[in-house]
Amino acid sequence: MALSAFRVTMNDGNTIPVLGLGTYAPKSTPKHEGEMAVKVAIDVGFRHIDGAFLYENEKEVGRGIRAKIADGTVTREDIFYTGKLWSTYHRPDLVRPALEETLKALQLDYIDLYIIHWPVSLKPGKDNIPLDENKKIISEFVDLRDTWEAMEKCKDAGLVKSIGVSNFNRRQLEMILNKTGLKYKPVCNQVECHPYLNQSKLLEFCKSNDIILVAYSALGSHREPLWIDEKSPVLLDDPVLGNIAKKHNRTPAQVVLRYQIQRGVVVLAKSFNQKRIKENFQVFDFQLTSEDMKVIDGLNRNLRYLTLDIFQDNINYPFNDDY
Repeated sequence: MALSAFRVTMNDGNTIPVLGLGTYAPKSTPKHEGEMAVKVAIDVGFRHIDGAFLYENEKEVGRGIRAKIADGTVTREDIFYTGKLWSTYHRPDLVRPALEETLKALQLDYIDLYIIHWPVSLKPGKDNIPLDENKKIISEFVDLRDTWEAMEKCKDAGLVKSIGVSNFNRRQLEMILNKTGLKYKPVCNQVECHPYLNQSKLLEFCKSNDIILVAYSALGSHREPLWIDEKSPVLLDDPVLGNIAKKHNRTPAQVVLRYQIQRGVVVLAKSFNQKRIKENFQVFDFQLTSEDMKVIDGLNRNLRYLTLDIFQDNINYPFNDDY
């Protein structure tokens, strides 16, 4: 089996690669680096590319994907692209136009997975984060069950193969799962997940409902003040992870990625560094022991890197309910 063939089957019958490249970058990162990272990632074996409208680099990411299709490295069918519905597009009539905007930026006919980025609805308009005169976020109420119906229609129209959610807690997932007339269950829930926040209860709930948990910030996170608590500890500097990495002659990042894969979690590794992109893919040729797994489980401290003060201070979003 080729390394790129390591996929798991979702509840709709489609498959998703267990390891993906994250493409979020701070505004200080030149957009063209996203294109470079995608090309490098595909060359080393990544087939799962995770993007979002909010990242404002889908055009460059799409260019990277199409370049590797054009040079024969991959076919379109080899690539699994995840896009995300931003919070200003939750009104049902805006869902398909938002997806079409992503398709236009990528210059692709369809995407493989489209997920609701946040269970928080914001006022539609030209600003991704709309603010009033007091610098408070302008939210609005949209019943996410109606948003979900519009997502289902996008799947039926062939614009997307699979649909899912992101940053949903158990209560919010149940709201969709128990919806009257539900046509398609979410195939996944993408959340922050790493050894300091292992999401064990949420993972158990997702598995019991045949929903795949996808881990972002799996290597910790960069220190962007808008989203991240800059005083938080650096995950990859943890001595416990360092010792396990040394034992296996691996990097701490490789250990952390392998940990998620062995838990049955689909994991995203974000990097724009060529050497690290290559290293991050080298996780299929070693195995952590059950003792290693238990020790890493013990690192959990329910620590979130993504504090999202910008949401919590403005709209009372219960983000820290991780289950």
